[in-house]
Amino acid sequence: MAVENGEWIMHGLEWDNPYRIRTYVELINWVDEIGFLPLFKNEIEGFSAEEHTSDQFWWTGDPEQDPWKWRELIARSGRVAYGKFFNKKAGFISKEWFPYFANYRRDGYDFEARWDEELASARSKKIVEQFANHEELYSFELKKLAGFGKNGEKNFEGVVTELQMQTYLVARDFRQKVNKKGVKCGWPVAVYSTPEQLWGYEVAAGAYAEEPTTSKERIFEQVRRNFQGATEKQLMKVLR
Repeated sequence: MAVENGEWIMHGLEWDNPYRIRTYVELINWVDEIGFLPLFKNEIEGFSAEEHTSDQFWWTGDPEQDPWKWRELIARSGRVAYGKFFNKKAGFISKEWFPYFANYRRDGYDFEARWDEELASARSKKIVEQFANHEELYSFELKKLAGFGKNGEKNFEGVVTELQMQTYLVARDFRQKVNKKGVKCGWPVAVYSTPEQLWGYEVAAGAYAEEPTTSKERIFEQVRRNFQGATEKQLMKVLR
């Protein structure tokens, strides 16, 4: 996705291209095959869902054809993790590869250990500790419970993005709010959870036995293997 001559341009495949991803299940399967994938076009050629889907149905709301809608279905499925994992932008990580991302991005620290070492902010802690009593929370619920908003803490979206980059949070679903009459209303809202609640601690901590730098190199090498034109500078931009 890019701005060209003042217009948003999507970069996808032709409708009849045999390599075009046609369903959200096909996209899940591809993520499982290559390990992880940003949602939108980035510095690494071909390394995105955008470039392998059609540009015709984005933001139409059609669950059969709209990749923006697919991200909701994929997050809900729990088969792969969805969140802002790639240079603070959205994407997917398979269950197999998530432990390596967690080890690399967390630098081997569970959140409490990061806090004890004074490596985490008080605002991050206020968000993470809400999941001690909740398996998942709407973004607006999390914001309120953690004390963000008017006369409270600032930059909720920025802190939540940082926690996703560090793999302490994932977007578990997107759901409409329900009013007092029990009627769904408005646009779907992000529902957050932790990867430990999604897949269990064993998955989130599954690569803690190896050095974070080793996990980093595994991740970088996986992209080099699948997208051979990727340079070190591009890898650092997208994956750090």
